[in-house]
Amino acid sequence: MGTALVYHEDMTAARLLWDDPECEIECPERLTTALERLQQRGLEQRCLRLAAREASEAELGLVHSPEYVALLQGTQALGTGELQTLSGQYDAVYFHPSTFHCARLAAGAALQLVDAVLAGAVRNGLALVRPPGHHSQRAAANGFCVFNNVAIAAKHAQRQHGLHRILIVDWDVHHGQGIQYIFEDDPSVLYFSWHRYEHGRFWPYLRESDADAVGQGPGLGFTVNLPWNQVGMGNADYVAAFLHVLLPVAFEFNPELVLVSAGFDSAIGDPEGQMQATPECFAHLTQLLQMLAGGRVCAVLEGGYHLESLSQSVCMMVQALLGDPAPPLSGPMVPHASALESIQSVRVAQAPHWMSLQQQAVALTAPDAALALPSDVLCEEGSAPQEETQAWARPHEALAQDRALTALGKVLYLLDRILDGQVSSGIAVTPASAAAATLDVAIRCGLSHGAQRLLCLAVGQLDRPPDLTDDGRTLWLNIGGKEAAALSMFHVSVPLPGTTGGFLSCVLALVLPLAYSFQPDLVLVALGPAHGLRDPQAALLAALLRGPAGGRVLVLVDEESTPQLAVVLARVLHGEAAPSLGPFSMASPEEVQALMQLRGQLEPRWKMLQVASEAGGPGSG
Repeated sequence: MGTALVYHEDMTAARLLWDDPECEIECPERLTTALERLQQRGLEQRCLRLAAREASEAELGLVHSPEYVALLQGTQALGTGELQTLSGQYDAVYFHPSTFHCARLAAGAALQLVDAVLAGAVRNGLALVRPPGHHSQRAAANGFCVFNNVAIAAKHAQRQHGLHRILIVDWDVHHGQGIQYIFEDDPSVLYFSWHRYEHGRFWPYLRESDADAVGQGPGLGFTVNLPWNQVGMGNADYVAAFLHVLLPVAFEFNPELVLVSAGFDSAIGDPEGQMQATPECFAHLTQLLQMLAGGRVCAVLEGGYHLESLSQSVCMMVQALLGDPAPPLSGPMVPHASALESIQSVRVAQAPHWMSLQQQAVALTAPDAALALPSDVLCEEGSAPQEETQAWARPHEALAQDRALTALGKVLYLLDRILDGQVSSGIAVTPASAAAATLDVAIRCGLSHGAQRLLCLAVGQLDRPPDLTDDGRTLWLNIGGKEAAALSMFHVSVPLPGTTGGFLSCVLALVLPLAYSFQPDLVLVALGPAHGLRDPQAALLAALLRGPAGGRVLVLVDEESTPQLAVVLARVLHGEAAPSLGPFSMASPEEVQALMQLRGQLEPRWKMLQVASEAGGPGSG
């Protein structure tokens, strides 16, 4: 199961034939530069290359009117003056004699990608296309877009593959109003778009781009608009939008397929977006989306007009699709006040339609073995030298037994390999009687061997080592404690939720915001005795924690866990999709109250926990 890259050099043929400063940025070099960068980094060679085919008229007709398709077909015979006149009838569009062929290839590439993923030939992929598509409407070109590639692909997935739940994530910096119009009354398609809006003062200047546009009729709640009202949004803002808006709703929706309108004009350096998200951010966003739909993610290029930023961001996305760990995010992880205002307005607008947001919206007002494993995920291979292992074990009586000492040697060996970059992650099985002592040694060893910031997620009845200090180097988070408590800003405990909704809220609204705020070099996940997690829950937790630490995750698994757990964990640490959590069940009032109380205590220190702006507070800027 690999990653597809769908492309055809004919899509570089269309170009602007007259002077138009607005349209000149949509140029063939957008594709050639991105492809060259993929080749230079050896990423294209790791993908399954598919040559794009033209979409048929019937396939275009899934979204567009016959008259519009015929009009576009006629542009092949027009001269430059006629093309310019016709282009002037639309908003920010230019036509070329090759436009019809290019646009059919762009739509066809999206269809090929969906077919390959849903047939199981590949797990995911990217269609590298132009012209883009998300502004295009049933009978109108708009904003460089001719045919609506992603919308056509979604309709095709419904008609030809029988899908009932499709998520479209549009991270282009412009609102994809074309997709919104096509699906706004369709509850089988959940459309999420963030976009530069500036209270309606940014193109396409539409009232229906605001947060309170949530769909129509049976589609109410299935359009999610997150308007950015300031420029300069960065990594923290984009990750916060995913954690606090998109992912809670998406997990509840439980899509069978994820389509990404992958516009990179939302990346740093782009003249259209004027945003600050670095290319690495798109690896994190892609990795988060791979937690959905069994990892079936089909990305289709939309905008992106700064060639360096575009090509770097495309490479980062493809790396994540291939399963590579996402590089750590740079800069302070503190969302802007304006971003938090937007996030909160969307949550309020969507809360009537989604249980996952209702439970948090209400609470905001409350008071404060021998395994076949991938080569870059080690599982119990090798051991640290015996003398070194014994030296680390000496303070702990629980590690005196041979079996515990042998397990500790493997843990120390894995830690060294992870910290010196030889492998990205690892798994070790520990005896139940020595779980706490092994974890204590792993923390101390990790800090002494180069980790500057270590996040320890202890699941189950595992006590925090008594000599662990609040010096900012370690963040201890216990899931499965007796009560929700922030004993300090670096010592947090929360009971294990008993519902799907409670577990997802705990992970998305507490664990991941803390992890992204802390920015650890290394994550230790300890699944202690009677940890209580089902295999899919443990796998999702491990997979999501790859992001904040650049993939450096060591999982310690209690020997009483299911034999299958180590296999599932190894797969997700290698970049494969986590298994489904199953049907969504709403969090209990007790789970919600405990989580919100904790968040209130921790927000002053860990800004990624915020979902609403404090006017003039530290998150402003």
